[in-house]
Amino acid sequence: MTLDWNLIESSVPLLAAGLLTTLRISSIAMLLGLALGAVLGLCSLSRSATVRFCVRAYVDFIRGTPLLIQIFLVYFALPEIGINLPEFWAGVIALGLNAAGFLSEIFRAGLTSIEKGQAEAARSVGMRHHQILLHVLLPQSLRTVLPPATNELISLVKGSALLSVISVYELTRAGQAVIAVHFAPFEIFILIALYYYLTVSALAWLSRWLERKLPAW
Repeated sequence: MTLDWNLIESSVPLLAAGLLTTLRISSIAMLLGLALGAVLGLCSLSRSATVRFCVRAYVDFIRGTPLLIQIFLVYFALPEIGINLPEFWAGVIALGLNAAGFLSEIFRAGLTSIEKGQAEAARSVGMRHHQILLHVLLPQSLRTVLPPATNELISLVKGSALLSVISVYELTRAGQAVIAVHFAPFEIFILIALYYYLTVSALAWLSRWLERKLPAW
């Protein structure tokens, strides 16, 4: 099979524009997921059984339903209750809420991995439960949390391809637009795969670099 190199060359900047949207969505969604995931992770260690149950129910829902269905719920179901979101922000929120469910478990595992003596020492000097979580356990858990959190970011980048179904002009949707005009799926999908591969490889390298830079507690 002969590749159409002219098409590939002309498609590179078009797909690059889609990749920028993919990175924007994934970055904002990851920040949302980290913030909400950290709160949920802390709440999962709450002394309140009701709070722990609510967190568990949310995490089970996120982990037990496909990301595509969650995207549809945000984009198509929320307007039924008066919440209308543009495609871009619907994608960000859907990915962010999905990431939060997984990140909350990552934070919970990181917090519980810290030696119990740390919490007991903090308690002995008068620190309260929430202060121990925020000021003692959470900072020390960062080194443990970083690798799986980066894996979640990688999953977000790949999962963002599903946003093409709600017409978000990310990398996959940009490729579909080129294919619709030129009818050359082989070349374009190979190029899309290369973009994703290079992006994921860069994120994996960044994760290893940050892990080396973090202080060992």
